[in-house]
Amino acid sequence: MSETNSDHTSQRIAKWLARAGVASRRGAEALIAEGKVSVNGKVLDSPALNVRGDEDIRVSGNRVSEPEPPRLWRLYKKTGFITTNSDPDGRPNIFDKLPPELPRVMSVGRLDINTEGLLLLTNDGELARQMELPATGWTRRYRVRAFGKVSQEQLDRLENGITVDGIRYGAITAKLEKQQRGNVWLNMVLREGKTREIKNVLGALDLKVNRLIRVSFGPFTLHGLEPGDVKEVPRKILRDQLGQEWQARLKPPQRAGQTGGGAGQTGGGDRGKTGKPPEPGAARQGRAGKKPVRVRNGDGKPGISKPGTSKPRAGKPGAGKPPRSKKSGQNAHHRRKG
Repeated sequence: MSETNSDHTSQRIAKWLARAGVASRRGAEALIAEGKVSVNGKVLDSPALNVRGDEDIRVSGNRVSEPEPPRLWRLYKKTGFITTNSDPDGRPNIFDKLPPELPRVMSVGRLDINTEGLLLLTNDGELARQMELPATGWTRRYRVRAFGKVSQEQLDRLENGITVDGIRYGAITAKLEKQQRGNVWLNMVLREGKTREIKNVLGALDLKVNRLIRVSFGPFTLHGLEPGDVKEVPRKILRDQLGQEWQARLKPPQRAGQTGGGAGQTGGGDRGKTGKPPEPGAARQGRAGKKPVRVRNGDGKPGISKPGTSKPRAGKPGAGKPPRSKKSGQNAHHRRKG
């Protein structure tokens, strides 16, 4: 191992730590600068080091395991929780409420303490970074309740962008849903997702936000989730959404003696090892320009928005009808009796 290691399987230590779910790449570089990362017993003072993963890599004295294939979960975040791991004021965070069987995860972007709705979680820092980039083209869709009055004409001007307190916000699509007493309900679609963007932009229109719900992030929606619920996106759907460069890393791990990726294999296929159909709210679509493939739930309602709009279809989650199956032996027995 050396800083000039050119082996194609090696990568920078910060990227390796991000893939292992320790932190984002920038967060990993900060840990190195703080002297918390060691490789084979040597404390690092610079991220300029390549590793292969077979070294003894530790953070704060704890050994870091080899990165697993990237995974993604949908969480319905409640209000009153922060999305950072620690807080000097001791406020509760989402990570303390996650199921114990989840691996170490990080959030894709953030929602502030008073915002509720869809928050994506992943075990891979590189995946989180990729999904956050505006270049990905994934929009964020919100329902907003705000005190005050506004016209659709005023909201339409946001399509041209707006500057508030010296900060330039890009194009925002906003539709007036209804006026309810002293409040208005709006549907808003963001393409950037800057800090407090909705509150600042609506504040410039003399509106005071008093409820904010994120309903979708790219093709992933809240469909089928209740507040506090967390469900994993099937790996096959994730592969279809992320593009060609992620295909190899998202391949399911194979057991000894297996070469396929069937539904019963660990982590393989839409159904996973439980044999259950895909979770609602997770979507897959083909390459750009091709017709999307919708993953439907038992009630026949899709949990995907149309490509490019991130607008989820309406529909109430429910158990739905059981899938049709081949005639069972029991039915054949009844026919013989008849």
